[in-house]
Amino acid sequence: MNITDVRVRKVNDDGKMKAVVSVTFDDEFVVHDIKIIEGQNGLFIAMPSRKMGEGDFRDIAHPLISETRNKIKDAIFAEYEKVLEEKVDVAPAE
Repeated sequence: MNITDVRVRKVNDDGKMKAVVSVTFDDEFVVHDIKIIEGQNGLFIAMPSRKMGEGDFRDIAHPLISETRNKIKDAIFAEYEKVLEEKVDVAPAE
């Protein structure tokens, strides 16, 4: 399974949620609403989830092995960094 596209759909400068991402696998399957979140130990990804009773969240889709999670995370962070660099390049000079 190969990651064939990563799209950063929404970037937030404020708050803990930094971006919302879609990842396409093998040009055949897409997972929307993966979130990049700023935690106490830096950025991490949160897979799409549904709120359950009493405030708990449960992933709707997630990788079964850590190698796959790391591959997804690395691809997402690489694209997120590109988007941030483009934002800086486009920002008006003061």
